[in-house]
Amino acid sequence: MRILLVEDDKDAAAYLVRALREAGHVADHAADGELGQVMAGDGNYDVLVVDRMLPKLDGLSMIGRLRKNGLQTPALILSALGQVDDRVVGLRAGGDDYLPKPYAFTELLARIEALGRRPATAATETVYRVGDLELDRLAHSVKRGGKDIVLQAREFRLLEYLMRHAGQVVTRTMLLENVWDYHFDPQTNVIDVHVSRLRSKIDKGFDRPLLHTVRGAGYMIRDGAR
Repeated sequence: MRILLVEDDKDAAAYLVRALREAGHVADHAADGELGQVMAGDGNYDVLVVDRMLPKLDGLSMIGRLRKNGLQTPALILSALGQVDDRVVGLRAGGDDYLPKPYAFTELLARIEALGRRPATAATETVYRVGDLELDRLAHSVKRGGKDIVLQAREFRLLEYLMRHAGQVVTRTMLLENVWDYHFDPQTNVIDVHVSRLRSKIDKGFDRPLLHTVRGAGYMIRDGAR
């Protein structure tokens, strides 16, 4: 199996990588949560082994972001926090297993191999289409009617989230939490501004609008006028 270890303790990481390779696996290492998210985001690993306390981005936040982006690679959380409540928080954050420290390598290996034997989940969708609008996550491109549309990074994330929920009302709270990573309302018009800019890029000059405002509720992207 291909295993990504996300661990900031250099000695522990070196030991685990060596032991995993000796057990016949391919093991790579990331020393912080931000790098771990980037490396795991390509979907090239069979199992993620993630320390809970990491610099730059903690392990639970890293896993949570990967899950929001559609990555379902099994994740085993390692942590010195081993109480029941700690384990529950870790599992609810998107972890598939939770192993408190200290642990025996044989148990760690058995848990990794058990996660690796789970049936593969459906492949993550990488291309979204609504009418003649197409968004390709891997190529980071957007086209409508075959015409390339250039979006800023936040506009791309906004459109991706809307297209993932095509035909559904998306509320301000949903956008704040999933596009801006806010867990509170900053009481600004940041969403309205970005939606307006996005609408001008994907709808202006085309025969029908795709991005609709649902008054009092939020926004919806769908094919056809309301």
